Amino acid sequence: MTFTVRLLLNHDEASWRKLWAGYLEFYQVELPADHTSALFQRLVSGAPHFAFVVDRDGEVVGFAHAMPHASTWSEGGYCYLEDLFVSRDARGSGAGRALIEAVYAEADKRGCMRVYWHTNTGNKTARALYDKLATLSDFIQYRR
Repeated sequence: MTFTVRLLLNHDEASWRKLWAGYLEFYQVELPADHTSALFQRLVSGAPHFAFVVDRDGEVVGFAHAMPHASTWSEGGYCYLEDLFVSRDARGSGAGRALIEAVYAEADKRGCMRVYWHTNTGNKTARALYDKLATLSDFIQYRR
């Protein structure tokens, strides 16, 4: 499979929405339609997020959403890779790796000192890739 990683564009909305729905289903989450619409607009505007897609012959088959932010521990700040998803038929093709590497490159360009993300402990397929591209942190996440 040949593909291109590029920024998310306005004309990708229908394809992106289909993938977004699959991503939410994977994590068993429902979000209001107006949230999804507002998120897409933030992603294509590039503020504060940025988003990449994998384009395979004109079809969007994956996305990565990331958000640079300030840090008290780094002058350059950090970059949170919040969402990463590749369609079932494109998994194993290198698309996920290419998306992460695109986020790394953009974070470097913006002077971010760290790129980080989290996933469900049971997400073994994704974790097999992540273990090749990053170091597993021993931090525990708390939520309110």
